Amino acid sequence: NNLQTVQLLIKKNQTLQKEIQGHQPRCDDIFERSQQVLKNDDNSFSGEGIRQRLADLRRLWAQILEETGKRHGRLEEAHKAQQYYFDAAEAEAWMSEQELYMMSEEKAKDEQSSVAMLKKHQILEQAVEDYAETVHQLSQTSRGLTAAAHPESERIGMRQSQVDKLYAGLKDLSEERRGKLDERFRLFQLNREVDDLEQWIAEREVVAGSHELGQDYEHVTMLQERFREFARDTGNIGQERVDTVNQLADELINSGHTDAATIAEWKDGLNEAWADLLELIDTRTQILAASFELHKFYHDAKEILNRILDKHKKLPEELGRDQNTVETLQRMHTAFEHDIQALGTQQVRTLQEDAVRLQSAYAGDKADDIQKREGEVLEAWRTLLEACDGRRVRLLDTGDKFRFFSMVRDLMLWMEDVIRLIEAQEKPRDVSSVELLMNNHQGIKAEIDARNDSFTNCIELGKSLLARKHYALEEIKEKLLQLTDKRKDMIDKWEDRWEWLRLVLEVHQFGRDAGVAESWLLGQEPYLSSREMGQSVDEVEKLIKRHEAFEKSAATWEERFSALERLTTMELLEVRRQQEEEEGRRNPPPAETQMDEALPQQREGEQVSQNGLPSDQDSPRDNGEESDIVNGVEEHSPGGSPSEACKVKPSQAATLPAKSQDSAPANQMEGYLHRKHEWEGHNKKASSRSWHNVYCVINNWEMGFYKDHKSASQGIPYHNQIPISLNDAACEVALDYKKKKHVFKLKATDGNEYLFQANDDEEMNLWMQAISNAASSDKTEMTPSSHSTPTSSRAQTLPASVALATESSPGKREKDKEKRFSLFSKKK
Repeated sequence: NNLQTVQLLIKKNQTLQKEIQGHQPRCDDIFERSQQVLKNDDNSFSGEGIRQRLADLRRLWAQILEETGKRHGRLEEAHKAQQYYFDAAEAEAWMSEQELYMMSEEKAKDEQSSVAMLKKHQILEQAVEDYAETVHQLSQTSRGLTAAAHPESERIGMRQSQVDKLYAGLKDLSEERRGKLDERFRLFQLNREVDDLEQWIAEREVVAGSHELGQDYEHVTMLQERFREFARDTGNIGQERVDTVNQLADELINSGHTDAATIAEWKDGLNEAWADLLELIDTRTQILAASFELHKFYHDAKEILNRILDKHKKLPEELGRDQNTVETLQRMHTAFEHDIQALGTQQVRTLQEDAVRLQSAYAGDKADDIQKREGEVLEAWRTLLEACDGRRVRLLDTGDKFRFFSMVRDLMLWMEDVIRLIEAQEKPRDVSSVELLMNNHQGIKAEIDARNDSFTNCIELGKSLLARKHYALEEIKEKLLQLTDKRKDMIDKWEDRWEWLRLVLEVHQFGRDAGVAESWLLGQEPYLSSREMGQSVDEVEKLIKRHEAFEKSAATWEERFSALERLTTMELLEVRRQQEEEEGRRNPPPAETQMDEALPQQREGEQVSQNGLPSDQDSPRDNGEESDIVNGVEEHSPGGSPSEACKVKPSQAATLPAKSQDSAPANQMEGYLHRKHEWEGHNKKASSRSWHNVYCVINNWEMGFYKDHKSASQGIPYHNQIPISLNDAACEVALDYKKKKHVFKLKATDGNEYLFQANDDEEMNLWMQAISNAASSDKTEMTPSSHSTPTSSRAQTLPASVALATESSPGKREKDKEKRFSLFSKKK
C-alpha cells in the first residue's frame, strides 16, 4: 500500500532469492549425481524412480525459481508505482506549500521592501521553474508505466494529471504574484521619479522667479546669457524627464494598474508644475529681454554719441595748398563721409527706431530718459553732418578754385606760346611763301578754335564760382579778367596777322600779275613797233591775219588788265585815310581825341614797317592804314547781335560812293543782321552758304557789310567784300524759307542773292523799307558824272577821289599804271 511496505517485501523476496541461489549448487549436485546414477544404474525400476524424483525436483526447483522471479517482478511494479506515488505526493506537497506563499496578500510598504519582495519572488519563481524538471520526470515515469501496461496505469495517469494541473496553477499564481509585485515596484518607482522631478521643478522655479533685472548693459547681458543657458538646459532636460515620467505613467494606466487613479493624479500634478515652470521661464525671458533692450539702448546711445564726438574731433580743417592736396583731402573726406554714412544709416537710424519702440513701451521717467538720450545723439549727429557738409563745400570750392587757377594757368601759357608763334613768323617774299604762312596761320586758328571748349569751360567755371560767392571772389575775378584780356589780345593778334597776310598776298598777287602783264606787253612791243607793211597782197593779207590773231590774243588779256586797274584793299585804305585827314582838317577834334587817334596811327606805321610791306611815296597805295584792317575780322562779332536796335545815322565807310561832302546824302539805315549768301551769280550758288552776324549799312544806293560799328566807322569791310548795289534790287519776305523766322530776301541785278534775318517783324519791315527806298532813289539821285565816262561803272564802288582819278586823261592813267608797276621789279 505504500512505498515502505513494497520495499520491505522486495527485501524479503531478495533474501528468498539469495537463499534459493544458495541452494542452487546443492540442486545442481543432486542433478549431476542423479544423472550419474542413472547413467551407471541400468535398473529400470530404480532408475525410473530416480528419474521421476529427479523430474519432480527439477519441476519444483524451476517452479520456485519462476515464482520468486514473478514475485520479484510484481514487487518491482509495485515499487515503481509506490515510488511514483511517493514522488507525486512529495511534489504535490511542495507545490501546495508554494501555492500558499503565492496566494499571500502581503504588499510592500515602500520601494525597498518592494524590491526585496520582488527579489524573493524571483528566487521562488526560479525554484518553480527549476521544479519543472521534477514534474517532467514524473510525467515521463507516468508515461513509461502506462506504456508498460502497469496495472495501476490508469490511476497513475490520473495522478499525473493532478500533478500537472497543480504545477500549472502554481506557475499562474507565480506570474500573477510577480505582476502584482512588479506593479507595486513600478508604482514606487514612478512615485520616486515624480517626487524627484517635482523637487527639481521647484528648484528651477526659484531661479525662474527671480526679479533681478541687472544694473547696466554688461550685467543684464550676463544675466540674460546665464538665464538663456538655464532655460535651454531646463527645457531640454526637464522636457525629457517629464516625457519619461508621462510615458511611464501612461504605460501603468494603460496596463490596468490598480492604482491608475493615483498615477493619473500624480501625472496631472507634475504636468501642471512643469507648465508653471515653463511659463515662469518665458516671463523671465521677456522681462530680461525688455531690460536688455533698455540697457542696450542706453549703452548704444552712449557709444554712438562717443563715436560721433570722436568723428567730429577727427574732422580736419586743412583745405590744401594745391589741386593734388585738395583731391587727396576730398578722397579722404569722401571716405570719411562714407564711414559716417554707415554710422548714420545703421546705428543712428536703428537707435531712433529703438527709441520710438521703447517710448511706446515705457512711461514716466524712463520714457523721458529715453527721449533725452535720443535727443543728445540726434543733436550730435546733426552737428556732425553740418560740419561734414561745410567741409565738403569748402573742399569743393577750394578744388574748383585750384582747378580754375590750373586751367587759367595752362590757357595763359598756351596763349603766350600761340602769341609768340604768331609774332615769330617770317616775312614772306612771294605768293607761295604768303600762302604757306596763311596755311600755317590757319593751323594756328584751328588750334585756337579747338581750345574754345577749354575757354568756355574755364570761363563758365569762373562765373559759377563768382555766382556762388566763393571765398576767393576777388582773386577769381582777377584771374578771369586776365584770361579774357589775354584771349582777346591773342585773337586780335591772330586777326591782325591774318589781315596783314591777306594784304600782303593781294600785293604779291598784284605784283605777280603785273609782272606777267608787263612781260607780255614787252614781248608785244617789237611787233607793234614793226614798220613792216608788206610788199605784196599776200604779205599784206598775212600781216592782216597776223594782226587779227594778235587782236584776239590781246582781247583775252583785256580782263587781266581790267583786274589790274581795280584798286587793291591797301589803295582803298589809303584813299579812306586821305579822306579822314581832309575831314579832320575841316573839323578838328578835341585834343584828347587827337591824342587817341595819333597813338593807333603811330602803331600802324610801325607795324607796317615791321611787317615789311613795300611803300612808295608817289603811289596812292600807302600803308598807313594797314593796322585798321587787321584789327580782327571775325565772323562772330563779340560786340553786337541781330537783336540790337537798328539806327539811322551817318556812316564813314570808305568803300561807299561819295562824290563830295555836300552832295552825299545821309545814311539811310545801319545795324546788325544775320546774313546768308545764297547765289553769287545768275546760275552759280554761293560757295559758303552759312549764316553770319554782320553789321549792315545802307548808304546812298549801296549796302555794305562790316564786322561791327567800329569797323564800319573805320571803313573796313567784312572780309574785304565790296558793297552790293541796290540799283533795281528786289527785296521781299522769304516765304519759302521755313528754318528761321523774320527772314527777307534781297536779289541784286548782278545775280547775287542774300537772306537776312531780323530780330522781329517790325525790324524786318524797317530794313525792307530802307532797301526799297534806296533802290527807288537810285535813279533820281545819281550824279551826271556817273554817265560821263566809261569808267563810271567802276567809280560807283570807289571814293570820289578815286573816281576822279580814273576819269582823268589817258596820259594820267598811263602814268598811274607805271607807278603801280614800279612797285615790283621788272622781270627780265
